[in-house]
Amino acid sequence: MSEKLRIGFGICGSFCTHSRALNVMKKLSESYTLFPIISDISKNTDTRFGKSDELVVKMTEICGRKPIDTVKDAEPLGPSIPLDAMLICPCTGNTLAKLAHGITDNAVTMAAKATARCNRPVIIALATNDALGANLENIGRMYNKKNVYFVPLSQDDSINKPYSLVCDFSLTEKTLQLAIGGKQIQPFLK
Repeated sequence: MSEKLRIGFGICGSFCTHSRALNVMKKLSESYTLFPIISDISKNTDTRFGKSDELVVKMTEICGRKPIDTVKDAEPLGPSIPLDAMLICPCTGNTLAKLAHGITDNAVTMAAKATARCNRPVIIALATNDALGANLENIGRMYNKKNVYFVPLSQDDSINKPYSLVCDFSLTEKTLQLAIGGKQIQPFLK
């Protein structure tokens, strides 16, 4: 019996999509060994969508290990603890901008950098209100980077939030599988 692939699963502060991200995490945990990673804002902020300590507990229960929450603890995920892929789900516009400009200031961005430096895929499940505004340039920048893949995107409310894009969470596993094989799922924009 072959060993399960090791996937980093980073959660960032798109609080309204955390429940969908946890559903993806639960589904992926059946087929992959998951290493949960959490951004500072997600670990420390209670919102109307949920309590931060409950998010940490759910991530721990699903993955069987506590989330990595510091740059120091995320750094070994490249060379010492190699991952087969890194998924950021949800990935905020803030995190996308940091990745696009090489900023490594939290556990999620460090895990992505550590994975990318080992030529392993980084998969972005974007959920941001400024994707077609301030972050459009960063989407293009990341889309053109080697070993970076996007879960397909679409506008979630084109009338009230015309700059917002949210990934199709139901396509996350398929995107991950294709990314591990070096391919971007298509269509990228729906």
